[in-house]
Amino acid sequence: MSVHLSHAVVETVRREGRKSYPHECCGFLIGRIEDGDARRIARVEPVENAREDEAKHNRYLIAPERFMAVERNARKDGLDVLGFFHSHPDAPARPSAFDVEQAWPWYIYVIVSIEQGEPADMTAWTLQDDRSQFDEVEMKIED
Repeated sequence: MSVHLSHAVVETVRREGRKSYPHECCGFLIGRIEDGDARRIARVEPVENAREDEAKHNRYLIAPERFMAVERNARKDGLDVLGFFHSHPDAPARPSAFDVEQAWPWYIYVIVSIEQGEPADMTAWTLQDDRSQFDEVEMKIED
């Protein structure tokens, strides 16, 4: 499996992480599946982190009604929600134990590390079907 992102998509995720620091940002990865299992991200849709204020620094929450609205709009455009992005303020771009507990198999999870307010590493992951752990997904950044 691989995930294909444009430079514009990558920059949007990085910008959202910078803007939300010291809290986690979050949003949707919207696109289509191509060539078997390649996920091509056409656009991202940032959303407000709905987590209570005291937990926003290391947790994110997407409100269910936002999920339904974004999914409905994506389908109108012939696209699907393929996953989610979020930031890890002053932490590595690797899934946390909390991420493992909250994630769903099949979806792509892009994580950007924000170090002292500036974007650093960015990685992509998918949760194993048995929900035991994440596997890193190859990210291909294209024009």
